Amino acid sequence: MNDERKLVHVERIAIRWGDMDAMGHVNNTVYFRYMEQARISWFDTLVPEDEAWSRTGLVIANASCNFKKPINYPGIVEVRVLAGPPGGSSVATYYELLIGDMLCADGAATVVFIDMQKQKPVRIPERIRSLLQ
Repeated sequence: MNDERKLVHVERIAIRWGDMDAMGHVNNTVYFRYMEQARISWFDTLVPEDEAWSRTGLVIANASCNFKKPINYPGIVEVRVLAGPPGGSSVATYYELLIGDMLCADGAATVVFIDMQKQKPVRIPERIRSLLQ
């Protein structure tokens, strides 16, 4: 793992029956949902409630996932969110999806902070930047 990555959030998500597909394991698109849920929960810890999603939001510029082992119902998937050093308006985030100690997938997404009214990128606020460094 890159030494510049910092563990910033851990989310535990119950696997739902409906997450599975005809092959009997969690559908690959759901892995992205698990990463999304962890990312949004992390964001909600960074930004004050009165500001989140009204003034400051985030979008992703790209996302990727490497599927290593199938995830099956029932269970809990632990999603670890790691962040790289912040840029001007964006930060690279990385994800590890685990069942117990088994790494089932890893992924990445570039997160861009935006002004919700203008729908334009904004510099990462200093209070958030300090948490990422």
